[in-house]
Amino acid sequence: MTVEGTAQRKNTRGSSKRTTAKKATPAKKASPAKARTNGRPDQAEQDQLVQLLTPEGKRVEHPDYAIDLSPEELRGLYRDMVLTRKFDAEATTLQRQGELGLWASLLGQEAAQIGSGRALRDDDYVFPTYREHGVAWCRGVDPTNLLGMFRGVNHGGWDPNSNNFHLYTIVIGSQTLHATGYAMGVQKDGADSAVIAYFGDGASSQGDVAESFTFSAVYNAPVVFFCQNNQWAISEPTEKQTRVPLYQRARGYGFPGVRVDGNDVLACLAVTKAALERARTGQGPMLIEAFTYRMGAHTTSDDPTRYRGDEERVAWEAKDPILRLRTYLEAEGLVDEAYLATIDEESEALGVRVREAVRAMPDPDHMAIFENVYADGHALVDEERAQFAAYQASFVDADVLAEGN
Repeated sequence: MTVEGTAQRKNTRGSSKRTTAKKATPAKKASPAKARTNGRPDQAEQDQLVQLLTPEGKRVEHPDYAIDLSPEELRGLYRDMVLTRKFDAEATTLQRQGELGLWASLLGQEAAQIGSGRALRDDDYVFPTYREHGVAWCRGVDPTNLLGMFRGVNHGGWDPNSNNFHLYTIVIGSQTLHATGYAMGVQKDGADSAVIAYFGDGASSQGDVAESFTFSAVYNAPVVFFCQNNQWAISEPTEKQTRVPLYQRARGYGFPGVRVDGNDVLACLAVTKAALERARTGQGPMLIEAFTYRMGAHTTSDDPTRYRGDEERVAWEAKDPILRLRTYLEAEGLVDEAYLATIDEESEALGVRVREAVRAMPDPDHMAIFENVYADGHALVDEERAQFAAYQASFVDADVLAEGN
């Protein structure tokens, strides 16, 4: 599964005519770092990108998407992104320290999540994947509640109906079907709320996503599909899974798609707000492709240095969504050092709270994985349970020996 490439691949097929001429020497395959363009769309794709805040922090206008935010709202977006990044960094560190089994970082995708999350109304409903920590923040889900599942002590620590934010979905792409069905129910209830489904570029190749596109289009469901194209589906780049920009796929299903600068929080807010309003007013689904970049690993079990070059990451670090907005706020005189220091203090306090909350959680039951596999039990599972129990006991014996010495 891969991510949206920055340019369409050239057609490398030769002529189909047979020839007795000297066989052509195969072209040397370019390395991933050279084959890609460091995350820079070509000119045609750049012209299609909705952007309201340039990487240099300059405010620009777009003919189809306008937004007018107060200084307080702009500062709020900055605060959201900073605190979300801090929480994410703490969770990554806690996993490295053995407190979590796994963590999926959102580093670099804060603008896509905060911008779209703040576009939602309270009565809208969200179907996330497993990386939407920023959207969860916008929906009022306590950050510490996100960590229980990654520690292995619950299946999601919040009530979905309290925040209109569904539990995290690990199965790739299935939440788009859930969102479509829910949106069809909203439509039949006569409500004017909208539904949004988050998924990644890799999930866009799943059959579940294709089916959700079909059903939502045919039934004119009030759903927005928000694809965070962070350009890497684990270790596969997007050009290995699609020949066109992802947002153009919507056209084949009969509804519009748009590509937005996923590192521009203002553009993500404006485009998502317009798409949600379109859905609420009976105009059907819409696909948003947030063109962004995963600056860290896919999860903490991944090593991105094995499949992508440093130059690509460095190029995208220059487009950092938080730095971009901060530059704009400072240039406009909307923040000062005192305000920024206050945010930093709040960020540190959040980090302390997250660490304390995780360490106060119970340890996961290591033997629970063997329960409820078969209704009446199974000899092989019993054997595996016994082997694993003996393995766990070996650590206890080693500790006893160490204490005796």
